Amino acid sequence: MAQPLNFVLNVPETPEDHSSQEPSPYDESEVHDSFHQLIQEQSQWVAEEGLELQQREPGPGGPETSGCGQHALPGPEDALAHSAATLRVLASMPSRTIGRSRGAVICQYYNRSVRLRRRVSRPELKGVGRSARPSLRLYDLELDPAALQEEEKRFLLVKELEGLPVAQRNHMLRGMPLGLAEKRCLREETQTPTEKQRGRQGPRGLFPCCGRLRDACVLALHSLGLGLLAGLQALKPWRHALKQIGGQFGSSVLSYFLFLKTLLAFNALLLLPLLAFIVGVQAAFPPPAPPGSVPSFMGLELLTGGGRFTHTVLYYGYYSNSTVSQPCVPPPGGGQCSREADSLPYSMPLAYLFTVGLAFFITCITLVYSMSHSFGESYRVGSTSGVHAVTVFCSWDHKVTQRRASRLQHDNIRTHLKELLAEWQRRRGSPSACGQLRRVAVRGLVWLLSLGTTLGCTVAVYAFSELMIKSPVSVEQEGALLALPVVVCLLNLGAPYLFRCLAALERHDSPVLEVYVAVCRNLILKMVILGILCYHWLGRRVGTLKDQCWENFVGQELYRLMVLDFIFVLLDTLFGELVWRLISEKQLKRREKPEFDIAGNVLELIYGQTLTWLGVLFSPLLPAIQIVKLLLIFYVKKTSLRANCQAPRRPWLASHMSTVFISLLCFPSFLGAAVFLCFAVWRVKPSSTCGPFRGLNSMYEAGKAWVRHLEEAGPRVSWLPWVHRYLVENTFPIYLVSALLLAVIYLHIQVVKGQRRVICLLKEQISNEGEDKVFLINKLHSVYDRKERSRAGRTQEAERLTDDPDAW
Repeated sequence: MAQPLNFVLNVPETPEDHSSQEPSPYDESEVHDSFHQLIQEQSQWVAEEGLELQQREPGPGGPETSGCGQHALPGPEDALAHSAATLRVLASMPSRTIGRSRGAVICQYYNRSVRLRRRVSRPELKGVGRSARPSLRLYDLELDPAALQEEEKRFLLVKELEGLPVAQRNHMLRGMPLGLAEKRCLREETQTPTEKQRGRQGPRGLFPCCGRLRDACVLALHSLGLGLLAGLQALKPWRHALKQIGGQFGSSVLSYFLFLKTLLAFNALLLLPLLAFIVGVQAAFPPPAPPGSVPSFMGLELLTGGGRFTHTVLYYGYYSNSTVSQPCVPPPGGGQCSREADSLPYSMPLAYLFTVGLAFFITCITLVYSMSHSFGESYRVGSTSGVHAVTVFCSWDHKVTQRRASRLQHDNIRTHLKELLAEWQRRRGSPSACGQLRRVAVRGLVWLLSLGTTLGCTVAVYAFSELMIKSPVSVEQEGALLALPVVVCLLNLGAPYLFRCLAALERHDSPVLEVYVAVCRNLILKMVILGILCYHWLGRRVGTLKDQCWENFVGQELYRLMVLDFIFVLLDTLFGELVWRLISEKQLKRREKPEFDIAGNVLELIYGQTLTWLGVLFSPLLPAIQIVKLLLIFYVKKTSLRANCQAPRRPWLASHMSTVFISLLCFPSFLGAAVFLCFAVWRVKPSSTCGPFRGLNSMYEAGKAWVRHLEEAGPRVSWLPWVHRYLVENTFPIYLVSALLLAVIYLHIQVVKGQRRVICLLKEQISNEGEDKVFLINKLHSVYDRKERSRAGRTQEAERLTDDPDAW
């Protein structure tokens, strides 16, 4: 008669098991789980070669008393056979938990509920009766028991959830990675009759109709909130157009349009205080009309900015130097005006000076914040390893259902993958030493030619400006004032084409480096030309226009430069893109279209924005003109891009382009404009015939006069002169704020370095953890092999002694 097989299970106890106090009838179900998991993983091997279970021999110290961890589970010939202990370690690895089914999820949460209910330590399996022990005979190794196991685990999970408190049960149900329908079924099955009755009445004892009304109101408010959020997203300017550009032409071309959108926001932010405190107030209280007849509108003023526009709020000379207040209206019965009628004076010189300073301060704060935010977005801490897999498997938005939106998202992902692959291929290339020397020599020669071209353009602008001073233009020849702006715009248009031809000799491997070099050369050209113009305006024109309003002349010059710059941008778009495409298709029979010049177009935006900042003091409405100009440029460039240009032949990832553009806008452009305006406010004497600062030695004296007036006003405002004396006139606070800013930047850099160091250490630790797992698995397998060899040796020795009685 066959004897029953006895097994010894060494189930490790967890620390939670020792803190328990109440036994549970389902304690041994986890042992079933571990058995079934092990058997299910090895079912294929067992079906081919069978599973041999060793019978336990009585008596301690035998080789069979070591438990199931000593028995090998044979596998295929090419597979490495592991012991049960090794398989248990492998099963506990995180990679084995990927892609679990619903039954595995229910099994996991059932085991968690068992641990929550356990109060006493688990009894050893050898002290439990054989009828309560897990039996392998219940499992059919050749059949798939997945459905039966899922139903069994579901039943056990429901029973365990019924014994938990309501709050703990609901928390566990919410945390389960199951569908809503499955969670509702589990909640209904675990509810008691009392809870079901309470659920019909509502959570607060309400009637069903009141509960449904409340739920309908909550859903309506939630839908309204989602609709408002969707509306706010739809109000973003050019949202769909930017997505189309990014999907069709890549992130490099998209960075230009994003930068244009950023400039539009900066100008809107700059225009708001100017309209509120200067232009709007002066338009509401216009100054007295100047003596003489006002010239009529001829049409040429749209280009020159003179004529009729001179006597409008567009220029500095229109604003008065008086105090604006409500007009005195005598009472109906006669008498004098009351003191309350003019109790709120509004000084236009102070408003003009402080509003321009406040607008520049807000722009500076916004620029610094945008630059830091862009830096944080583009220079993220850590590496980009694995970004290809993330882009392939995690980029698709499954909420997209419309054909147009899905096509747009498909184009975006495809273009992004092209850029990533091109970047990866460029990193693998390494030129030879001779090739590098040849490239350095060619690039040095190209840089010399580029700097020579810039020097020639600078000399040409300076010579022509001196010629304009020596031959003044009369009022009747107003069109001749366009000569200097036309020369400047021609040089700004022609020099970049020469730089592009020289750049073709360099043959940069990286398109990003090619764009950066082109941006640097164009930036040097435009900043040097603007420096010559600033010297021409404040150093030469102020002396020659002593009896005239030189502020109006500078404002008109900047207006003419802005208007002609826009016209030349349109001509460049027409002849540089449209006509070249037609010639290439019709005459040269080529299908290739010209590429979008990112460097030249971006520098045109920075140049136009610099003109706007330079002219804010002399023409407060220049930001409004710049806004109109940017809107027209966006639609013109977008239309020309789709019709006349093609995507870059060498795709490249513009991950840092926005940060570079904002940095160039901040340091050379905004900083130069701020220095120019500070010099005009502190050092240059205003005109004596126009403007809010007439009769003063400098614009800054308006603030000093206001401080003296406050000192005479009384002790109630005595703190304002103190603030002006110690915080404005004293240079120590400026140095202190600068030092604090530098300290914050230094600390931010150190924090970023520390984060990178921590990430490197964590990556190294993760790598070591993987090596530890491999080491432990190899150790387990070597120990198992030694035990198997020793047992095989003892078995062979016993068989030899049995076959050969003489050996005794």
